[in-house]
Amino acid sequence: MRLINTQSLELEEYFGDQIPLYAILSHTWGRDEASFQGWQSPDRPTSKEGYRKILDACKQARSDTLEYVWCDTVCIDKSSSAELSEAINSMFSWYNASAGCYVYLADVSSTENLESSFRNSRWFTRGWTLQELLAPEIVVFYDREWTEIGSRNDLETIISEITKIPKRMMGPRYMRSASIARKMSWVATRTTTRVEDMAYCMLGIFDLNMPLLYGEGIKAFIRLQEELIKVSNDQSIFCW
Repeated sequence: MRLINTQSLELEEYFGDQIPLYAILSHTWGRDEASFQGWQSPDRPTSKEGYRKILDACKQARSDTLEYVWCDTVCIDKSSSAELSEAINSMFSWYNASAGCYVYLADVSSTENLESSFRNSRWFTRGWTLQELLAPEIVVFYDREWTEIGSRNDLETIISEITKIPKRMMGPRYMRSASIARKMSWVATRTTTRVEDMAYCMLGIFDLNMPLLYGEGIKAFIRLQEELIKVSNDQSIFCW
């Protein structure tokens, strides 16, 4: 697992029980995202939004006395299909093991109608952010100026209204009790850039491990259902 040192901003690699405490960043992708290769460049374009939000996450982590941050854009070498597959299958556990998840909402500002912009944030429409909402023990939301909006616990009523996830299932220990059909319904209104990711983004939520085959299209979802049938007696899968 690669982590960003919040002081040096260098990437460091850790394994097993050697992994230190870290904060983890949840965000939606936009233009000018950082990359594994770009982050290691001595002239990384820190003025670009994709880099700036990571620097701000590191600043927040330092104020929380955390020495490391994980972010998907720079901590995964996506040029390696093997590494990408391992990372996606590990993603839920990485979010779960974090000391805290910083949700950066680039389209929300506290100076505007906060509740309205929060409800309409793109973050709530993306497939990958579902596990990022549910997996961590601690989730804190920030607006585009990195002003704290509140924690998942503080905002559970409005988040439940937005996502249709019951408040009692909001979190890693409680979501496990939800049926397959209910979990499927949570992701049904969300979207991903690639068709296959609608299946892959649910692997951790269903506690599954599955090889990634980009290019398989809708077959990825069929494989997901087949894996679920192998490990679960939950008949609600046939209602979906």
